[in-house]
Amino acid sequence: MSAVAQGKKIRVAVAGAGEFGRNHVRVYREIEGADLIGVYDHDARRAAAVAKEFHTKVVATLEELKGRADAVSVAVPTVAHAEVGCRLMEMGLDVLVEKPMAVNLSEADALLASAKKNKRILQVGHVERFNPAVIAVEPILNRPLFFEVHRLGVFTPRSLDVDVIYDLMIHDLDILLALVKEPVTEVKAVGIPVLTNKVDIAHARLEFVGGAVANVTASRVSTERVRKMRFFQQHEYISLDYARRDALRVGVKKPGPQPEFGFQKLDAPAVEPLRAELEAFVDAARTRKESKTNGAAGRAALELASRVMASIQEHAERVQLEAVSSQEKTTR
Repeated sequence: MSAVAQGKKIRVAVAGAGEFGRNHVRVYREIEGADLIGVYDHDARRAAAVAKEFHTKVVATLEELKGRADAVSVAVPTVAHAEVGCRLMEMGLDVLVEKPMAVNLSEADALLASAKKNKRILQVGHVERFNPAVIAVEPILNRPLFFEVHRLGVFTPRSLDVDVIYDLMIHDLDILLALVKEPVTEVKAVGIPVLTNKVDIAHARLEFVGGAVANVTASRVSTERVRKMRFFQQHEYISLDYARRDALRVGVKKPGPQPEFGFQKLDAPAVEPLRAELEAFVDAARTRKESKTNGAAGRAALELASRVMASIQEHAERVQLEAVSSQEKTTR
């Protein structure tokens, strides 16, 4: 009987000992069905510090995980997601790769192909899908038609290797695809660099095939931290706060010139999203049933993020052309 048989603990490891990887190590230590065997990082001192903090071992090379682990969280820089993820799956390990799952769709497809070829679980770290606020609204969805989403953060040196679309906005793109369950027909977006040479703040307007519209704003250069989604469906309005992990439902009890409203705080499970995500991964490794944030879902979110980025680039080129054009008129 294999180590991943029903009832057995899943031997887990973490590749990457930065902020995300450290948190994965912390949570794996708390999951009853997981046996944390160690942490790997190309910076041995960083791996040693995390291993010491959480009483686990340093894994010197990825190859050492073959035969010693069943499943691995990949929390290395985005540019290495596909290479590391594919190597681990070729070694027979299940993989949870942090979001975005890859730098582009061809590398995402390489991960999906490797998972299929090697019969491995591939999960993507869209942790907000496990947020209690999102779980609370899923049962009451009734064809939502308009979304307003804000994900704003203060500047930190983390995740500056990718544009804010792939760092922050991709969470909300993934959730919108899960809630609306329809293809996106139109994308209009604008974004600008502020403190880095990448896009630091962006806004996108999405239209879905059934007519739903979403306005999505993401920033990593704001003065406050906001993580909210509001959406409207027939006769009611729902507000999610990702940071507070709660959701409020406001419905019309009595329409007319003197309307009455009903307010309901939706039941939300008291769970840390990362813990719920990693428990789902461990369970998937045990049962061989993919979680809701499988590789296909990760690719869909990445593809929509790529469309948003392409629209931003088109807008930037158009603005520059208009600026040149007006300057020429002035000098003539």
